[in-house]
Amino acid sequence: FFFALSRHFSCDMSNPFDRVLTELKVGDETVKFYDLDKLNDPRVASLPLSIKVVLEAAIRNCDNESIFEADVEKILDWKNSATKVEIPFKCARVLMQDFTGVPAVVDLAAMRDAMKQLGGDPSKINPIVPVDLVIDHSIMVDNARTADALEKNEAREFERNKERFAFLKWGSTAFEGLTIVPPGNGIVHQVNVEYLARVVFNNKGLVYPDSLVGTDSHTTMVNGLGVLGWGVGGIEAEASMLGAPMSMVLPSVVGYKLTGKLPAGTTATDLVLTIVSNLRKYGVVGKFVEFYGPGLANLTVADRATIANMGPEYGATCGFFPVDERTLEYVLQTGRSPQHVAVVEQYLKKVGMFRTEATDGAITFLETLELDMATVLPCVAGPKRPHDNVACKDLQGDFQKCMAAPGGFKGFGVPEEKRGASSTLTYEGKEYPINHGDVVIAAITSCTNTSNPAVLLAAGLVCKKAKELGLMTKPYIKTSLSPGSQVVSKYLQDSGLQEYLDAQGFNTAGYGCMTCIGNSGELMPGVHEAFEQAGLVCTAVLSGNRNFEARVHPLTAGNYLASPPLVCVYALAGTTNLDITTAPLGKGADGKDVYLKDVWPTAEEIAGLMDKYVTAAAFTSVYSRIKQGNQRWDELATSADKMHFGWDESSTYIHNPPYFASMTAELPEVKPISGAYCLLNFGDSITTDHISPAGNIAKTSPAAKWLVSRDVPQSEFNSYGARRGNDLIMARGTFANTRISNKLAGTGQTGPVTVHIPSGETMSVFDAAEKYKAEGHSLIILAGKEYGSGSSRDWAAKGPYLQGVKAVIAESFERIHRSNLCGMGIVPMCFKDGQNADSLGLKGNEQFTVDLGSDIKPGMDVTVTTNTGISFVCKLRFDTPIEITYWKNGGILHYVLRKMSKQ
Repeated sequence: FFFALSRHFSCDMSNPFDRVLTELKVGDETVKFYDLDKLNDPRVASLPLSIKVVLEAAIRNCDNESIFEADVEKILDWKNSATKVEIPFKCARVLMQDFTGVPAVVDLAAMRDAMKQLGGDPSKINPIVPVDLVIDHSIMVDNARTADALEKNEAREFERNKERFAFLKWGSTAFEGLTIVPPGNGIVHQVNVEYLARVVFNNKGLVYPDSLVGTDSHTTMVNGLGVLGWGVGGIEAEASMLGAPMSMVLPSVVGYKLTGKLPAGTTATDLVLTIVSNLRKYGVVGKFVEFYGPGLANLTVADRATIANMGPEYGATCGFFPVDERTLEYVLQTGRSPQHVAVVEQYLKKVGMFRTEATDGAITFLETLELDMATVLPCVAGPKRPHDNVACKDLQGDFQKCMAAPGGFKGFGVPEEKRGASSTLTYEGKEYPINHGDVVIAAITSCTNTSNPAVLLAAGLVCKKAKELGLMTKPYIKTSLSPGSQVVSKYLQDSGLQEYLDAQGFNTAGYGCMTCIGNSGELMPGVHEAFEQAGLVCTAVLSGNRNFEARVHPLTAGNYLASPPLVCVYALAGTTNLDITTAPLGKGADGKDVYLKDVWPTAEEIAGLMDKYVTAAAFTSVYSRIKQGNQRWDELATSADKMHFGWDESSTYIHNPPYFASMTAELPEVKPISGAYCLLNFGDSITTDHISPAGNIAKTSPAAKWLVSRDVPQSEFNSYGARRGNDLIMARGTFANTRISNKLAGTGQTGPVTVHIPSGETMSVFDAAEKYKAEGHSLIILAGKEYGSGSSRDWAAKGPYLQGVKAVIAESFERIHRSNLCGMGIVPMCFKDGQNADSLGLKGNEQFTVDLGSDIKPGMDVTVTTNTGISFVCKLRFDTPIEITYWKNGGILHYVLRKMSKQ
C-alpha cells in the first residue's frame, strides 16, 4: 500500500476531475456522481466493468498527491497497459473477521503507543474508511447432534474467548469508524452479501461503487453481488484503514462466458467446483475474472456468490459478476430499501456499469474462456485440494487409486496388504463395521454454500425424504449445521425442514465458519481411536471451500468438498468409497435399498420453498437486530482508556507485539543477508495453514509448553486462530502444522521439526529459530511452487518475521502471501524458470548470502551465493517500487508510522 497525505490529513487539494461531477435525480432525492461519459474518451466503453470500478475510484480520489491524473490515463489505456503498470486503488471500506481482526486491532493499539513514543499524535491512528468486523471464527463444534448444541457451543465460545471479545469491544469504542458485529450472527462474507454491502455508496449525496478489501481471502464472495473486493493481509488492511491507497499492478481481466443452464440434479456447488478446476488449469493468478454471457440469467446472486467466494481456490484476485437485473432482485429480496435499489440501478446505468447484452458485446477482454453449464456434473473436490475435481460417478475409483498412490495430494500411501483392512467400532453400546473411506465428519458449513438457499433447502429435503424412508445417518458420524446467518435458520424453521435436518444429526451447532476453518472439535467418543488403531483412512465431507491436509481434522486424511445436499447423501451412505450414482446408499425401514434418486429433490420442490420462505421480511427481521449483541456480549467489561490499551503481561490472548519496540523516526541501515542458514526446505504447495495453522494447539508443541508454563490447562488451549492477538503464542505456532513436510527432516518425515544445521540436532522449528537467533544467524526458507497458497493469513508472514526469517526463495508465490511478506520486510525471491532447489543441487544445509545492493528495482535479477560454491540467480519479487520502500523501512506499518509521525 502506498501511503501519502490523504485529503483527510492535508490541506484542501482540488480534484481535477471535479469537472465531470454530475447530478442525478432519483425520485425525490438528488445525488452527485463522477460521470465517466463526460471524459469523452472512447476507450471507456470497451473496458471490463470491473476495471471501470477501478477507474471511477481513481477519478473520484484524484488529488495529484496520492492519486495522479497519470494514473487515470494508465487505467483508461488498460488494453495496452494491463500487467505492465502500477496503479493506486482506494477502496470504499474494509472488512474483517475476528481471527484476523484481533491482530489488526492489536497492531493499531501498538501503533498508537509507538506514535506516542515517536513524538507524534496517537489519535491519528484511526480508521478513515468504514471498517466492519464480524466475529465468526471463534466458535467450535464442541457439541453436535443434540438440541442444545448451539447453546453449549456459544457458551463455550465465550468461556474461551472472553478476553479477546472484550478487547474487540474496547476497539469498537476506541477507534472511530470500527463497527463490530457480535458473535452468534453469522459468517462475515454471508453477512456482508446479505446486509453490509452497499452495492453503491451514498456518502452525503455523493454516490460511487461499493468496493472493499478484507482480511480474509474469501472476501471475494461479495463480487457475486457486483461489489469489487478481494482479500489482503491484516497489515495491508490496516494501512488501507488509515487512508492509504492500495498499490497494485493493473490486472489483466479474463472474460469467462457462461452459457446454458445447469442440468437437473446439479447445484451451484457443482458449478463452482468445475470452474475452480478449469481456471486452476488455465492459470488466473493475479488476474481479475469477469463473468458474462447469457448463462448469467440462469444464476441467482446466491449462485454467483458461491462462484465468487472460491476466487482464491481458482487463483484469481476476484471473480466479478457485474450488477444486472438479477442483482436488483436480490438486493430487494434481502431487505434493502426500494429507494436505495433505484439509486443503484439508475447510477450504474448512467456510468455504464450495469451489465446487459449490449455491455457484454462492447467489452474487449484480453483473454476469454467459455463454459456451457449444461455440461456440469454432480461432483466433489478432494481428497486434499479444492481444485482436484472428481465427478460423483468416479469417486469410488478415484478413492481406490488414492489408496494405492504414495502419500501426496492424490494419495494416501496405504500398503497393498492393508488396503482391505476393516474393523469394528463400538459406539454407545452398539457395534458398527468400519472400513477405509468411511465418513466420520459430515458438515454443512461455510459461507460458500450456506449463503445459497437453494442448496440449504435441498439438504433439508434430502434429510426429510431419507427419514421418511427410514434411512438414517450413523450416530458416530459428527454431523453439524453451521449457518452463515440467522436468516438460514429462519427459513429452515419456517419451512419445517430443520426438524428433518435435526433428525439426521444436522442440528445447528453455531453461526460461524466452524468445520470449514478447522474448528471441527473432537470426533465422537471412541471414533478417533478406532480408526487410528485399525490404520483405516477415514474421511470428512463438508460444504466448505478448503480441504487442505490436516485443516478439517488431524485424523481425516481424505476431505471432500461437496454441496450441502451431497454432504447429507454421503453422511447417509456413511462412506466416500462408493459410487452413489449407481449403488444403494443403504436400506430403508422396509429393508429395501434406498438410492440417490429416492432422496434427491426436484428443482420445482426447491423453487416452491424458496418462493414461500426466502423473503425480504425474513432478512429484515433478522438484520434489524444484528448489532444488538446478546447478554454475554453486553456483560463484557472493557478498558476505560479509549486512547491507549492497558496491556496485561500475564495475558495469554492479547500481547503488545515487539514490532515497534526499537523503532526510530529515521530509516534503519539496510544490510545484506549474509551467511544465512536455511530454516526449512519445502516442496510444492506449502499453504498458509502449513505456515501458521489456525486449528488446535497440539499438546507437545512449543506453544502448548508455553501455555502450560503459564498454568493454562490443555482443555483451555483453544486454537491458534483464537490466540492470534498474542505474538508469543503465534511465533511458537509458526510452522507447527503436524502434516508439514520439510526436506531437512528426512525423506518421508512429516511434522513441525527441522535440523539445526550447525549442531546437526533435530528439534522443533521454533526452538531451532530461537537457537539461530541466539547465535546471531539470519534465516531463509527454500520452497517450491505456490508457496503461501490458501487463506490470506498475515501471521504466515508475521510468524517467520519473528523467527528471524529474512528471505523466502520459492518457485512461485500465492499473490496475497507474497504481498504480506513484503509488508513484513521479508524478501521474496523466485528461482528462474525451470530451476528449483533440487535442480540446483541445494540440500538446505548451506549458508546463503544475498546482497540487493543500493540500486534496487522491482523484478530485478539477484545473485545468491552459498558457502559450498553453488551460486544462482533469482528474480526479486518486490513487484512495485513501494514494496522496496516498505522493506527499507522494516515493513509497511513502520513506513506508515514514520510518515504519520512527521505530519
